[in-house]
Amino acid sequence: MPGAERGRAATRWWRRPWIAPLAVVTGVFLATALPRYVGLDPTLSLVPTDRGPAFYPALVTHILAGSVMLTAGVLQLWPWLRANHPRVHRWSGRVYVVSALVSGVGALVTSQFPSAGVGQQVGNTMLAVLLLTFTLLGYRAVRQHRFADHREWMVRSTALAFSIVANRFWAPVLIAIYVPGALANPDIGFGAPEIEGAAVASAWMSWIVNLLFAEWWLHRRPKGRARVQKPR
Repeated sequence: MPGAERGRAATRWWRRPWIAPLAVVTGVFLATALPRYVGLDPTLSLVPTDRGPAFYPALVTHILAGSVMLTAGVLQLWPWLRANHPRVHRWSGRVYVVSALVSGVGALVTSQFPSAGVGQQVGNTMLAVLLLTFTLLGYRAVRQHRFADHREWMVRSTALAFSIVANRFWAPVLIAIYVPGALANPDIGFGAPEIEGAAVASAWMSWIVNLLFAEWWLHRRPKGRARVQKPR
């Protein structure tokens, strides 16, 4: 094993402090959101389902495939697994690609039935298109053995995949900003213009912030990286 690979394999999990919180947040999110849809009961949906016959099947497809996508995404981002069990990493990557494509198509359908107008529709449609595009570009790169490009595209894809988790943070924050006191007042319905404005903002913030963070992560200068000496 080359020295670089040995160094990566020897890295303990606590040297990657973000992987455990990410796994916990993902597990909590799935445990609270997924049970509403596994029974295929539209009355348990967190969003209204009376938006045409295609909406609920697409929503369930998006959520069930998305749950697999998030789980595989956590495995893909785990450096220890990638270094010590490359075969598991490859198989979880294949699972991620298939589930991301299925979930992305489901999201592309549901995006056409917005509850907060065209702003939300455009934001969610762009998210679905970019998720599909980045995932396909990442898959093509690894098939062509362009592993550095593969890593970059899949980091971007995973950042978009976790936008649904980020939305659970941005939605209440933006509602509190747009309509102070709305979270504690059940009399303010979703149809209020201010609430819809917060929903539109959340639809955009949930993936744009993730994608910006991914770009920073990919192009940051890690500590300890050797500096290139300029010739005198």
